[in-house]
Amino acid sequence: MADGRTTPQRARRVVVVGAGVGSLSAAISLAARGLAVTVLDRAPRVGGKMREVEVAGRRIDSGPTVLTVRAVFDELFAAAGASLDAYVTLDPVEVLARHAWADGSRLDLYRDVDRTADAIGALAGAREAKGYRAFCAYAKGIHDHVEGPFMRAQRPTLGSVLRDQGLRGMIALARIDATRTLWSALGDFFRDPRLLQLFGRYATYCGSSPFLAPATLNVIAHVEREGVWVVRGGMSRLAEALARLAAEQGVEFALGTGVSEVITDGHRATGVRLDDGRALEADAVVFNGDVNALATGLFGAPAQRAWPVDAGAARSLSAVTFSAVAKAGAFPLVRHNVFFSRDYPREFREITDGDSLPSEPTVYVCAQDRDDTGRAPATDDGRERLFMIVNAPARGDRRPFSEEEIERCETTTRRHLEALGLSLDWDPSRRVITTPTDFERMFPATGGALYGPPSHGWTSPLARAPSRSKLPGLYLCGGSAHPGAGVPMVARSGLLAAESVLTDLASTARSPAAATRGGTSTR
Repeated sequence: MADGRTTPQRARRVVVVGAGVGSLSAAISLAARGLAVTVLDRAPRVGGKMREVEVAGRRIDSGPTVLTVRAVFDELFAAAGASLDAYVTLDPVEVLARHAWADGSRLDLYRDVDRTADAIGALAGAREAKGYRAFCAYAKGIHDHVEGPFMRAQRPTLGSVLRDQGLRGMIALARIDATRTLWSALGDFFRDPRLLQLFGRYATYCGSSPFLAPATLNVIAHVEREGVWVVRGGMSRLAEALARLAAEQGVEFALGTGVSEVITDGHRATGVRLDDGRALEADAVVFNGDVNALATGLFGAPAQRAWPVDAGAARSLSAVTFSAVAKAGAFPLVRHNVFFSRDYPREFREITDGDSLPSEPTVYVCAQDRDDTGRAPATDDGRERLFMIVNAPARGDRRPFSEEEIERCETTTRRHLEALGLSLDWDPSRRVITTPTDFERMFPATGGALYGPPSHGWTSPLARAPSRSKLPGLYLCGGSAHPGAGVPMVARSGLLAAESVLTDLASTARSPAAATRGGTSTR
């Protein structure tokens, strides 16, 4: 300018598509560094898969039910000048889950290793208790080798691990036990089929079969034992806390606003087009949705090259879920309960090979009004909030389950629970069923898969889409992107996407930003 003053550089603008945990984490990180951020979602509320269902006037967590690796969120809030504990109340869980089998046996798994070892010894003998202690050390070893070079890396590959760490990298790959299946590795520690089933179930935490997933996923058992928290008031309070912090950092929200297309200039993403035809320009676009939605053209032809996806590729598990308000009798429920099928291999053959609902399912039951003590809630009608999950194949787009199949699944589930000691009054007016078709409707191009691609095969953890897509200016986060599914991993994917955006915009900036917002929890 003629008077010698300089014109302040406008804040770089980022549009974030989706308002799930990954999106919110990315938005907070970007806004705290001075970028102008707008979050769009066609849903009326934030949270994505972290959703609530209202049944008989009561709100029921009907997605994730616990928080692990809270350090991810502590770090996220601290980086924005805030404290997680000032936004939500987290109650630690000591009884990780109560497990039941058809032979009448039960086992509580505790956060405390000694208590769990004693419980296993009482159930299955001293040898299995010793095996459990050895398993804990083994799972911790895997964690120590993957937490840094894999979980926090932008895009780890076999080549990058070997290039960066050389011989140490080869030793690390051996120590994370990537080439065996999770089920076969468990045989090193347990002989009792009930314990094989119990610890094999951890593969389902990322939507995979224990008979196909790499043994590396035994790390999940260690992560859970490191700490599990219940968000007081429900998991949606965490999503709301993230949205509140984002708004305090200056993030703008447009909920109930759908995106129809990622706009490009022929070379890079330059914004998005809304369902109403309006265009929003941006220096970068962060996409928090399944990469299949991009690959199949749901967001326009240019965005199809963001990340290649094989149309016939396997999908992670979906589910049939029951959100219910019911009277629970006989079985002493705690907050988290698992009722196992009698034949685990058959159950997964029916799902993965037969593409069908299991004839006898393993059922997860979250009794959301109970705690570690298992005390029944003091309600006027004696009913409590229950969320139940039955694993299912993700075929909600190509071959939806019929009403008869879903009714049969409900009947089978009820009878199985009753056979293992849990009686429920299944009042259709007090329960909501969600099927793979419903999940496909909420999360398009997934077939209802809830965890992105499955972790099947030893290279699968290295095959997820990285935060930088193949379309410059378009960045990826969420359960289908690295480092994977699960609340803390999805949050970390958002942080990795934000880091990529900041690095790339800094490299193309003509001059430093004039000001940086952040450092406090208010605007």
